[in-house]
Amino acid sequence: MKKYFVCFAIFSCASVSAQVDTIFTKQDSIRGSITKERSWWNLMKYDLKIEVVPSMQFIKGTNTISYQVLTSENRMQIDLQPPMQLLTAHQDNKALKFKRNGNAYSVFLEKTQRPGALESITLSYEGHPKVAIKAPWDGGFTWTKDKEGFDFIATSCQGEGASLWWPCKDHMYDEPENGIEMHYTVPKHLTAVGNGQLVSVQENNSTNSKTYHWKVINPINNYSVSLSLGNFVSFNEIFEGMSGPLTCSYYVLNYNLSKAKKQFKEVARTLEALEHWFGPYPFYEDGYKLVETPFLGMEHQSSVSYGNGFQNGYNGYDLSGTGWGLKFDFIIVHETGHEWFGNNITNKDIADMWIHESFTNYSESLFLEYHFGREAGNAYAIGLRKNIQNDIPVIGYYNVNNEGSGDMYYKGANMLHTIRQIIANDLEWRKLLRGLNSTFYHKVVTSEEIQSYMQTYSNTDLGPIFYQYLHTTDIPVFTYKIENNALLYRWEKCIDTFNMPIDVYINGNKSRITPSIEWNALDYKTKIDSITIDNNFYVNVQEKSN
Repeated sequence: MKKYFVCFAIFSCASVSAQVDTIFTKQDSIRGSITKERSWWNLMKYDLKIEVVPSMQFIKGTNTISYQVLTSENRMQIDLQPPMQLLTAHQDNKALKFKRNGNAYSVFLEKTQRPGALESITLSYEGHPKVAIKAPWDGGFTWTKDKEGFDFIATSCQGEGASLWWPCKDHMYDEPENGIEMHYTVPKHLTAVGNGQLVSVQENNSTNSKTYHWKVINPINNYSVSLSLGNFVSFNEIFEGMSGPLTCSYYVLNYNLSKAKKQFKEVARTLEALEHWFGPYPFYEDGYKLVETPFLGMEHQSSVSYGNGFQNGYNGYDLSGTGWGLKFDFIIVHETGHEWFGNNITNKDIADMWIHESFTNYSESLFLEYHFGREAGNAYAIGLRKNIQNDIPVIGYYNVNNEGSGDMYYKGANMLHTIRQIIANDLEWRKLLRGLNSTFYHKVVTSEEIQSYMQTYSNTDLGPIFYQYLHTTDIPVFTYKIENNALLYRWEKCIDTFNMPIDVYINGNKSRITPSIEWNALDYKTKIDSITIDNNFYVNVQEKSN
């Protein structure tokens, strides 16, 4: 939801705020890089079987990992973080040796791994998974009780990784091409909800339990795999979307049913608006779900976690301070927006998490624009600027599982809002957003791929803009002064190649100018009485005296 700093040679970094030095460990590299023990095999499918024992805050189970051999190797990295423990590893019913290395295991394969072959490995494990103290901002299990005393349990693991609670290939770059099957065995009086479609429910009389079998057929990133348990009731509706009927299912605590039936009407409004901007919902085959959880929310693919109290705003609060943030349920809109940016389009390295959060934060403005008009969307985006910290760069360090600044939300959205002003064609802007989702449909991407697509589509040099807003903490300053009938202007507090065009209103008349770091002049026919900068551009403004 929510350091290896690259400085491209084409930019001068002299005026750019430096990123604070950070020390990383070998474990950070094992977790965050595409290691040799990961790169030789391509993930095809997970088959996850877990038994949950709420009274002990304990889980145990197996995961069968299907994969395709790319190159012949005999060591496989499997990630599983303490205190969880790998118990056994088998291939073709033969026990394999393995060795722990911090948060990962090296599994030693005996069978010759032939390139092109499809293979599988089965892992058994158990333990008391990490308890999330402040989910979803930290990962782990949330073990709580509802107000009637029933267990109310959910997982969240963005950033820290799914290996907090199950063994997997825990890196964003490789998603299982054929999805995942989840078999959750829980006490008989509880309902277990996973991602995708419910295949079956099996009663286990001997253990007084039930096994819920869920299945996802599309690729899915690891942190989006979820488990929710509770005394749930459910109801369904059909959304007639761009790709046909979409089954929307809702799981809530039994005493919240009436509130949910009222508040969840927002789902159809949300899907309608976001399909307008981004194109078809990316996972029709797996359906759409909202599942009540004991924490605020998370974008678990096809199974959005919801804990916003059945109210509009962010826990009832307007993040923008404009009033517009109370016109929608933040968790429904924001986490559903992640189905396009985060789940459909997924960043390859967590350092590029802005791809998830910047576009998704902007989806809130787009929702408002669709239902309430352009000025509403503009006002909301601009209002969010008060939350920007400009503490560290938005892009983190690569290959060490490091996120950048939380400014990836509000600053990233305002960067996109600024780029939209530069393109200055709303139809083309919508086509660009849809084009991203079709071009990178179910794909893992880098910043460079997203930026290149946007530059090529818009036929605009956006490189300096991306660099300024994503790699530095300085907001460009539009500096100007008036001499006689001329407007003198330039950019300050920016990289040397920053040349972003901007719209100014001179005596109320709109003009587009393209400043550089050098003084430029615009001769005006009459005396200049007033200068106003279009506030939809995220910049600072300074007038200098003569």
